[in-house]
Amino acid sequence: MSAPDVFAPAVLGPVRLRNRTVKAATFEGRTPHGQVTDELIDYHLAPARGGVGLTTVAYLAVAPEGRTHAEVIVVGPGTASGLARLAEAVHETGAGIAGQVGHAGPVANGRSNGVRALSSSRMPSPLSLQMIRSATERDLTRVTRAYVSSARTLVQAGFDVLELHMAHSYLISSFLAPGLNKRRDRWGGPLENRARLARQVARAVREEVGDEAAVTAKVSLSDGFRGGVTTSVGLELAGLLESDGHLDALQLSGGSSLMNPMYLFRGDAPVEEFAAAMPLAVRLGMKTPVGRSFMKTYPFEEAYFREKALGFRERLTMPLMLLGGINRLDTMEQAMADGFEFVAMGRALLREPGLVDRLAAQRGSQGPSPSGVCIHCNRCMPTIYAEGGTHCPEVPA
Repeated sequence: MSAPDVFAPAVLGPVRLRNRTVKAATFEGRTPHGQVTDELIDYHLAPARGGVGLTTVAYLAVAPEGRTHAEVIVVGPGTASGLARLAEAVHETGAGIAGQVGHAGPVANGRSNGVRALSSSRMPSPLSLQMIRSATERDLTRVTRAYVSSARTLVQAGFDVLELHMAHSYLISSFLAPGLNKRRDRWGGPLENRARLARQVARAVREEVGDEAAVTAKVSLSDGFRGGVTTSVGLELAGLLESDGHLDALQLSGGSSLMNPMYLFRGDAPVEEFAAAMPLAVRLGMKTPVGRSFMKTYPFEEAYFREKALGFRERLTMPLMLLGGINRLDTMEQAMADGFEFVAMGRALLREPGLVDRLAAQRGSQGPSPSGVCIHCNRCMPTIYAEGGTHCPEVPA
């Protein structure tokens, strides 16, 4: 059986997409008041007009304390009309739209949000310099209901796909990581307990939306820090999620926004630029040896998560999205040959929003596989906090 064509129409759960390319969720920095703006719409129109099958809005919080910081959109009645306007604009290009739905947990800046962050267990926050409180049973019931309410709002707004965030040390991920989850109740200990929140949220969201939208999850191949989700834990979690049958696909990611972000990004670590963009207390902390170790350096290579992801492909039958350093046509075609159903791209599309259309047009030409032009300097990362929002510094303003 031949591999599917990455540029041909594809089905994701109940949703039909024009191709198998996904613009991954990368925070846009274009919602200064927590509302959809024209700038946010333009940000997603660029890759949508450039050929992607699905563009993903990041990051959409289910609760005020679940924002990474105060400017993040909280899904609800006050933001629904703007989200509908965004979805309509994307649909006019022929692309689908996904919303990355989540609760930031310990990655939330409680001082910015004006409400203490939550985690699986009590811990100090390097972002707010406050103590993060341990989530109670009441909190977890409330958060699960908030996922359901957010899912309903997004479906009514016209979103095609709901991506549940279960990675990067966000709230669900903090329960999965044994080094962060010190609980001795039914939410801690063996993975069956630590995975309870992930499975509960996936089930509740699916029961709410049925086949009105595709439901996927972003999960970790490896968190990249001692005490985080390992590849074996990630595989076991993925097996549980598959057996539950509530998800249409998994997007395979890695790293920790709290403990080791460069494990996800690879390439150059822009320590000075990142420190300059942060609040004074964090900036000073990043100049210490401990702070500098936060921005580790990992050499970039094309499709750097492929080897770990192949282990998931061998174990699972459900659709999988390959993410991590995908820039070239031959990489995309290899992913299809490997059995992955979709490819997700972030920085490459930030550098060149029309990359998908260009690669499709150049396929079959003589010479080496056409490639994107992202140089993986990662200087786009600090622009999250800059005026004008996330952008590639290599692209002239």
